[in-house]
Amino acid sequence: MRIAFVAMSGVRAYNPELTALGLSLPGFVERGKAIASLPSLGLLTLAALTDDRFDVDYYEVDDIADFDPLPACDVVALSSYSAQIKDAYALARRFDAAGVTTVIGGLHVTALPEEALRYCDAVVVGEGEPVWPRVLEDALSGRLAGVYRSDGLYDLNEAPVPRYELLDPDRYNRLTVQTQRGCPWRCEFCASSWMLSPRYKLKKPSNVAREIQAMKRVWQNPFVELADDNTFVAKRRSYDLVEAIGHEGVQWFTETDVSIAHEPRLLMMMHEAGCREVLIGFETLNPRALEGLETKRNWKREQLDGYRAAVETIQEHGIAVNACFILGLDGDGLEVFEQVRQFVSDTNPFDVQITVLTAFPGTGLLARLVDEERVIERGAWEKCTLFDVNFVPRDMSVEQLEAGLVSLAADIYSQENLDRRRSAFKQQVRRGPREQLAGAGAP
Repeated sequence: MRIAFVAMSGVRAYNPELTALGLSLPGFVERGKAIASLPSLGLLTLAALTDDRFDVDYYEVDDIADFDPLPACDVVALSSYSAQIKDAYALARRFDAAGVTTVIGGLHVTALPEEALRYCDAVVVGEGEPVWPRVLEDALSGRLAGVYRSDGLYDLNEAPVPRYELLDPDRYNRLTVQTQRGCPWRCEFCASSWMLSPRYKLKKPSNVAREIQAMKRVWQNPFVELADDNTFVAKRRSYDLVEAIGHEGVQWFTETDVSIAHEPRLLMMMHEAGCREVLIGFETLNPRALEGLETKRNWKREQLDGYRAAVETIQEHGIAVNACFILGLDGDGLEVFEQVRQFVSDTNPFDVQITVLTAFPGTGLLARLVDEERVIERGAWEKCTLFDVNFVPRDMSVEQLEAGLVSLAADIYSQENLDRRRSAFKQQVRRGPREQLAGAGAP
């Protein structure tokens, strides 16, 4: 039996003005393109869990019109972001018409399994690893159960090394490794791995190193992206993780929060271990908009006064900051665009990511906006791109949010400002950290 693992890729802005802007301004939507071009770690992991009774192939699909003819297979396992889910469903129907059994998983269908069942024979809800062997057995017997739900108790250290060898080495400029799953925080807008696993799970540093070693057997010098929601929440474990990655001699990128600015020894170790950039969600510079953004506590609100110093401290250690902001939060009026522009101008983060507030399925944000009758078009998942507006902002109009995004992007992604930020970063690196590192250590 042959299984085709098919990942949907190529997220683009739905708004044609934003698409045109992305094509003309260096830096705009760069991060979105990077995410869309990453291979599907989930599918590669399931491929590693697929035994020798099955032949496996891996594909990525940008435009389903170009995915013709369909690959010969008995089962297709699909994975998709919300923005391409309708294309994924259309592709599933093409496979079904060809007599192929269809299985789908991921964040979107975990939130909306009944929707997915209208198009696919089976839906994996939550973590795929613990239920995949049962899916395979049922596929062999021709008795798929419809919905397969994990119980959230899966030990992440049992995960196999993903099948990196299924990838074309010339297609990617970075590969992913997951070092944790879930998140101890709960931001209202977040649609990430905590939806798959309500428990916060950590992978042993030695297992992370093993996966990087497998990458290096396919790519001589891979650039590694850690597929985590917030890599350095568990500070004590962070030192061991960075040390393990450092032994592999790779350069890497990850997502974290501003708390690393208070860990000088960790920052020094990260730089020496090959960390070249961290993505940090600042979200907004307005305390009113940060209030209540996290459903468990107001941690980001408490950090706001230290945002500027955090960018400087991290970059002085030779680690570039990708500063991320969400436009259209409740509490943010028209002043938010100038606030972000001025912050970026003053602090010079190496990279900047601006997005609009997006109500993904399964999030508290979508549930609240539905209750408040602020969703413009129900089920318009193709607009879940992080750049398209599909809700009514509280403190500005839809048109003002769209115009503000375009205007702000034109400023911060101009070649002049990109060059200025990169020059400022080089100066910070040459200057080096100002604090005394002597005696600094793990908590």
